[in-house]
Amino acid sequence: MNLPQVSSLKWLMVSVILLSMPNKPVVPFPGDRLANRPANNAGTASQLPSGPQIRAALDWFASHRSWIDDEQARLTEIPAPPFQEADRAAAVKVLLSAVGLEVSTDKAGNVIGLLRGASDQEVVVLSAHLDTVFPAGTAVKVHRTKNRMSAPGISDNGAGLAALVAVARAIHEARIRPQRTILLVADVGEEGEGNLRGMRALVDAYRDRLKAVIVLDGSSIDHVTTKALASRRVEVVISGPGGHSWSDFGIPNPINALVRGSVRFINTRVPSNPRTTYNIGQIEGGTSVNSIPHEARLKVDLRSESEEELIRLESALRDCVAAGIRDEMQSS
Repeated sequence: MNLPQVSSLKWLMVSVILLSMPNKPVVPFPGDRLANRPANNAGTASQLPSGPQIRAALDWFASHRSWIDDEQARLTEIPAPPFQEADRAAAVKVLLSAVGLEVSTDKAGNVIGLLRGASDQEVVVLSAHLDTVFPAGTAVKVHRTKNRMSAPGISDNGAGLAALVAVARAIHEARIRPQRTILLVADVGEEGEGNLRGMRALVDAYRDRLKAVIVLDGSSIDHVTTKALASRRVEVVISGPGGHSWSDFGIPNPINALVRGSVRFINTRVPSNPRTTYNIGQIEGGTSVNSIPHEARLKVDLRSESEEELIRLESALRDCVAAGIRDEMQSS
């Protein structure tokens, strides 16, 4: 990945501080453009960077660029495959503790750094996920040139974690005390079958107090995603008697049932607006080519911008699987 611009880190810190303010703060978009500036807060975004503490925090990024890059490389080189984030979590916990945050680890495994504001009735969350999509044993040594670092996970999410700890340290060095409490979170379970378990636990714990959430994920610095995307992961398991491909031919076959149901499901129509998608990511089952499997599994990823469409899509999947089982039973 190309090394992130210092300006993007400055934008990030200003946005976090703005969101910790009362009323309806304006968050500047990358490139210093403002969107939907409310009249009752018209001067906030332009005036904030001129304050001495904010200016000191912004200047910190430029003067500590090498530290930020080094931490990104160091964190990336700590393996964190799905469900094995503990070592990387421990490293982030040390970094957040070093800047005076009240740091804890919740039951899910999230590392939470608490920066107390003047009020804790509402909280602003800045988060970056700990895990990578790469399995255990992947070589994660970072290779560096003048303007580039490369390694599995250097962007997703070494970049996000580096930004998280950099913002924490910049705020600490400038002695900024926000008006709302800020939670700096390194969360677990974002990738694959982690199924967002870390963020789910965080939202459950702070549901009634969440004012805003900023998620740092990947290397992009030229856009901000502002629409939430609902997702569900479904695993289907079908069991049968099993048997020999010749002597037991004709008995119900779990793989056949999954295939029949899958063919029905992929013909399900989904809207482009709200955008809705599905993906059959895995079909597993059987032990040999000449045996009828006693079990088969199907894993499906469902996503939509609409909760209603997601519910409809999951219902369609369940109906199709049931129909596939019924068809296989009737043909046996």
